[in-house]
Amino acid sequence: MSDNSENNAYWKANVRLILWSLVIWALVSFGFGILLRPMLSGIAVGGTDLGFWFAQQGSILVFLGLIFFYAWRMNKLDAEHGVGEE
Repeated sequence: MSDNSENNAYWKANVRLILWSLVIWALVSFGFGILLRPMLSGIAVGGTDLGFWFAQQGSILVFLGLIFFYAWRMNKLDAEHGVGEE
């Protein structure tokens, strides 16, 4: 029974990490790049407004950051639950 509860805890943490990553992804790509673009137009970044920056470059940088964060956090989670690579 303990093994089953350990697996459930691992997958619960894994799914929570995936859901938070998807929320950040949606907020940055759809929220900042499309929906909030008019509100961000007054803030200048790199010679253009912040909404355009998020739509063109910022979302890519955030996505790359999410990939590295996810890999780091999953390695840590794997080690905590004893399913890590050797």
